[in-house]
Amino acid sequence: MSPLPDGMPGARRPAKCYQGGADVITIAHAVPGDEAAIALLCEEIDEFYGQASTGTAERRAAMVSTALLADPPLARALLAWDGPALAGLAAYSFLWPADGLSPGLYLKELYIARAGRRAGTGRLLMGALFKIAADAGCSRIEWTTDTGNTGARAFYEALGARQLTTKVFYRATGFS
Repeated sequence: MSPLPDGMPGARRPAKCYQGGADVITIAHAVPGDEAAIALLCEEIDEFYGQASTGTAERRAAMVSTALLADPPLARALLAWDGPALAGLAAYSFLWPADGLSPGLYLKELYIARAGRRAGTGRLLMGALFKIAADAGCSRIEWTTDTGNTGARAFYEALGARQLTTKVFYRATGFS
């Protein structure tokens, strides 16, 4: 895996992913100005999960800004750029406590745009997350995937991750 260069937050520094031998994917944290591209990719994510996107493009971009660019942010996102096109996203948060009172990193969403799949972009994003977790002193990274998403499960297992059978995932909704 290719980790991000040191000093990553903010600046767009290239991490190479060879697609057909030539294209370079750039990995960077979301910054002001990325909201519309993120909101557009999130429409594709909604479609992937069989959900309807809600609100106008402007409203969705504002929601992205509120979540990722507030002070403090509610979440963080690494973006994979193929030139000017957003090719992928890894949305994550830090959690505490994990092993020995260390922090942990929770990956909420790893999504690669349809056009950019199977080109190494997911591997680049995961490598960048591993580096971020290591730099933050995290003892682990955790995430979930749908049981029927065999492609994602195979990808994660190829990275050396293992499925936990000791945890049950719960979700509560309707409290707002």
